[in-house]
Amino acid sequence: MAAATLPEAATGAEADAALDPGALESAFESSRERIGWRRRLLMAATLVACVGIFFLARTLADAPLIAATWEAGPDEALLLRSSPLPSLDVQHGHALAAIAVDGAPPLAVDARLLQHALRWQVDAAARRAEAQQRRGLAERLQAASAGSTLWLNFADGSRVEAPVQPRGYAGLGWIFWPLSGTALLLYLFGCVLLLSRPHRRNLLFVTMSLCQSTNLLLIAIETLPGLTASTQPLLDEPLLRAALDLATVAAIVQACALYPVRLAQARALGIAAWSTVAVAIGLVAWRPALGGWWLTQGTMLALSATALAVVQRSYRIEANPYTLVLRRFGAAALATLTLATAVVALAARTPLAAEVAAGASTAWYLFSASLLLLIPLLTRSRRLLREFALLAGISTVATSLDLLFVSVFSFSPSGSLAFAIFLALGVYAAARQWALDHLLGSGIVSTERIFDQLYRAAREVQVRPAQYGVQLAQLMRELFDPIEVQTLARAAPRSHVAGSGAALIVPLRDADEGGAQALALRHARRGQRLFSEDDARLADRVVEQLQRAVEYDRAVERGRSEERLRIAQDLHDDIGARLLTLMYQAPTPEMEDYLRHTLLDLKTLTRGLAAPEQPLSHAAAEWKADLTQRLSAADARLDWSSSLERDPPLTVVQWSALTRVLRELVSNALYHGHAQHVGVTLQLRDGELRLQVADDGDGADPGSWSHGLGLGGVRKRVKLLGGEVEWRDNDPRGIVCTMRVSAFCAPD
Repeated sequence: MAAATLPEAATGAEADAALDPGALESAFESSRERIGWRRRLLMAATLVACVGIFFLARTLADAPLIAATWEAGPDEALLLRSSPLPSLDVQHGHALAAIAVDGAPPLAVDARLLQHALRWQVDAAARRAEAQQRRGLAERLQAASAGSTLWLNFADGSRVEAPVQPRGYAGLGWIFWPLSGTALLLYLFGCVLLLSRPHRRNLLFVTMSLCQSTNLLLIAIETLPGLTASTQPLLDEPLLRAALDLATVAAIVQACALYPVRLAQARALGIAAWSTVAVAIGLVAWRPALGGWWLTQGTMLALSATALAVVQRSYRIEANPYTLVLRRFGAAALATLTLATAVVALAARTPLAAEVAAGASTAWYLFSASLLLLIPLLTRSRRLLREFALLAGISTVATSLDLLFVSVFSFSPSGSLAFAIFLALGVYAAARQWALDHLLGSGIVSTERIFDQLYRAAREVQVRPAQYGVQLAQLMRELFDPIEVQTLARAAPRSHVAGSGAALIVPLRDADEGGAQALALRHARRGQRLFSEDDARLADRVVEQLQRAVEYDRAVERGRSEERLRIAQDLHDDIGARLLTLMYQAPTPEMEDYLRHTLLDLKTLTRGLAAPEQPLSHAAAEWKADLTQRLSAADARLDWSSSLERDPPLTVVQWSALTRVLRELVSNALYHGHAQHVGVTLQLRDGELRLQVADDGDGADPGSWSHGLGLGGVRKRVKLLGGEVEWRDNDPRGIVCTMRVSAFCAPD
C-alpha cells in the first residue's frame, strides 16, 4: 500500500472554513503576496532535479559496457545472443563461463547477472551471490576501462578478448526515460504541494513522494540492458530499497491518523509505525540471513493493513466521502501488493522467477506512484492520470498472474504471458467504468437526466421567477444527491469545490439582486463520492441556464409592460376622449350615466395596465369601490370581507384575472340572478388565496349549467392562476362561487 492518503492543512475548523468563499478569497489574496518566493523555490527544486537526472544519465552513459546482448539459457547459463564485435561472431549461442582481467582471478558468471531486481529476490543466499557477481563484474570492467585486457571465457574452452566501451545515451534503453520522467514528476508534485500549502503534515506526503521517486530511479537503473558496472554502487544494497518502501508505509499510517480526521491516537500510531520501520530495517541490516525480503514484505503488509484500519476508524467517526475514497484506494493497493507478494513467494524457485518478479515489482511501483499523483487531484478532472492508475493496477495483476501461471501451473512463458494479458484486458474492459465510478469516486450523471431536470426547472422559473432559488436548490439536490444543502450569506463568483471535495459552493444570488447568497452542498451521492471540478463546471452551466430563463422572463415582462403601457395610453388618449365627447353629447340622462360608468371602467382598466404591479390591498380597495358602485346602480347591497395576513404585489396577470373574475361573477348575480344582496369574502393565508362570491338571486342547481363564454372565461382565468373554482347552491337561495389558488404567493 504505497499510497493511501494526502495530508493537507485544512482539517477540523480549517476544513469548515474552507467552505467559506470569503475565507478562500482572503487566503488567496494573502498567498499572492508570498507566491514570489514559492515560485523561486519551485524553479530551484526543478533545476536541481533536472540537473540530477542529467548527471545520472551522463554517469550511466559513461559507464563501461561489453558490447554484446545476452540471454538466459538452460541451467542458468549466460548465452551470447549477438554482438557487433568481430571477435565474438563465432561465439553466438555459446555459454559464457567466466570473465577475467590481467592480474585478477576469473569471475564465474551465470544468467543471474541479467536479473537486476535484488530487492524482490526472495532467497537471501541467492541475493548475496548475485550481489557478489555484480561487484566482481564492476571491478573487472573498471580495470578494463583503465587499460587492462578483459577476457571472456566460454564454456567450450575458448577465450576471447573483449574490449569495453562507454554505454552512451542510446544504450540506456527506452524504458529508462519514462521511469525517470515519472520519478521527476512525482518529486515535483511533492514540492508543489508543500510550497502551495506549507504545513508540517504535508511533509508526510513529501516523504512518500521522495521515497517512491527514488525507487523509480533505482528501477530505471535496473532496466539498463547488457553487462555493465553502472548499477553496482546502488543495486548491491537492497537494504536501501527496503528502507524506502518501509518509510513510505510508515508515512501513510501517520498521515491516515492525521487526515482528514485527527484521531486521538495519532501520535501513538505515528511513533509505533516509525519504530516498527526502524526495527525492521535494523534487523535486515544486522542479519540479512534472517530473511530480509520476508521481513520487509511482512512489515509492509502489516503497516498497510494498519493504515486501512485507521482510515476505516476515521470514516466511522466522520462519514467524509474523501475518507471513503481513501479507503477504496487503500484496499486496492493492499490487494495488489498482497497478490504480488504471494505470487513472488510461490515462484521463488522457478528459473524465470527473478525476471517476472522484476516486471511485477516495476508495475507495482508505477501503480503506487500513480496513486500518489492521483490522490491530491481527486476533485479535479485528470482523466489521463486516472486511466494511467487503472492501467498500472491492471498491469500489476497481469504480471503477477503471468508469474503464477509459469511457476505454479507450468505454462510456457509465451502462453502464460498471452493468457495473462488477455485476462487482464478482459477485466479492464469489463470493470473499467465500475472502477472509475466506485474506486475513484467519479459518478457520472446522464445527459438525458440533466436535460430533463434542467428543462423542467427552467420552465418553472419562467412561470414563477421568484422561485429561482428554490428551483436551483432542488435541481442541485436531484443532480448530486447531497446529504445537506445550506444557504450561505456570502458571494460566490462561480461554483467551486471546498473541503477537499466534501462540499460544492454554488452561487445563488448576487449582491445587486438583493443580498449575496450561495448554496453549500455537502457530501455528494449521500456521502459516497467527492465533488469534482467537473461537478463545479456542471453547476455553473446549470446556473447559467436558469439565469437565462430568468432573464428571458424579465425581457418578456419588459416587452409586455411596454406594450401594456402603449395600449393603456392609446385607450386613454383615443377611446377615452371619444367616450367623454359622447357623454357630453348624450341625448338622454340614462345614456350619459351609462357612458360615465364606461369611462370609469376604462379608467380602472388603463390604470391596471399602466401599473405592472400593485399591492393586493390596493387592488382590493379598487375592487370594493367598483363593485359598490355597480351594485348601488342596480339597487343592490354589497357585503365586503377581507382578511390578508400579508400584502404581496400583484402581477398584471393576477390583477387582470381577479378583476375580470369578480366583475363576471357580480354581473351574473345581478343580471341573471336578479340578486339584491352580494357578499364577497377575500382571504390570504399561508400563501393560499380564497375568493368567495355569494348572492341571494334566482340561480339554482349550478351542476346543470352549461358554461358559456362567461363561466368558461372564469374557469380559464382561475386555471391560469394555478387555482380551481366551484359553484354550489346558497342557503336559503342563490349561488356561492368559491375560488382557491393554493400557491398564490410564497408563505412567510
